[in-house]
Amino acid sequence: MAFLILKIRKESRNHMIEIQNVTKIYKLNKKQMAEQKSSSSMKVAVRQVSFTARDGEIFGVLGPNGAGKTTLLRCIATLLQPTEGKILVNGLDTGKEGEQIRRITAFLTNEIKLDPHFTPKYLFRFFGRLHGMPEEDIERRQKELFDYFGIQEFEDKRMEELSTGMKQKASIAVSLAHDPDIIIFDEPTNGLDIITARAVTDYLRLLREKGKLIIVSTHIMSEAQKLCDRMAMIIQGTCAFQGTLEEALAINHTEDLEDAFFEMYRRVMEVEK
Repeated sequence: MAFLILKIRKESRNHMIEIQNVTKIYKLNKKQMAEQKSSSSMKVAVRQVSFTARDGEIFGVLGPNGAGKTTLLRCIATLLQPTEGKILVNGLDTGKEGEQIRRITAFLTNEIKLDPHFTPKYLFRFFGRLHGMPEEDIERRQKELFDYFGIQEFEDKRMEELSTGMKQKASIAVSLAHDPDIIIFDEPTNGLDIITARAVTDYLRLLREKGKLIIVSTHIMSEAQKLCDRMAMIIQGTCAFQGTLEEALAINHTEDLEDAFFEMYRRVMEVEK
């Protein structure tokens, strides 16, 4: 009986995200149609994408701007619902069990801004309480994250007074306040200086060592090559490849991920013609 209990507890710590044939279609208004120079009122942002990500790895969602990466990550984070297909987070359906999923996940995107009138310290405590964390846990997590990212220097300044790098550090700390098991970061180093970007990627590696499941999107192939254990390449809304770095290089007969991506991009665009 003791063995059975231990086995169940061990299995309960396993985390997985399953993307099953996901398609997301947006309906465009006339202004959006004009902005995108489209004659159709329907836009397919993601088409029939499938992949699986597991704990203890950094899974990269790679592709150029506009490929559908943000849409896909928003669907995983329960902010959007797929038009077709299904997404399971630890077996929970994002379309039916969003509240439970949000308790165990962190989602970070540059499109979601923290209130400019509040300080990092206030926002961290606010979101910690929103997650139902005891005050002592909030204090502990604040010290841990603020120490790592050097946020104490500006913890009492309003967000609107901070540089891009400071804002990103504060946003990352706030998103991780509740110590989630699943981390979903959309272009976390976009627009950051090299030192701040390195601090972010190093922290993602630390989270991986703790057994967290991390999904990170990026269009920077050199970053993905150093950071990701496995990856999915999203081109024109479809998944052109999924697997390890070594598999991506072998399939495309290259020694560099950027070259491998361009080979795949060229093949997809030839088919699209």
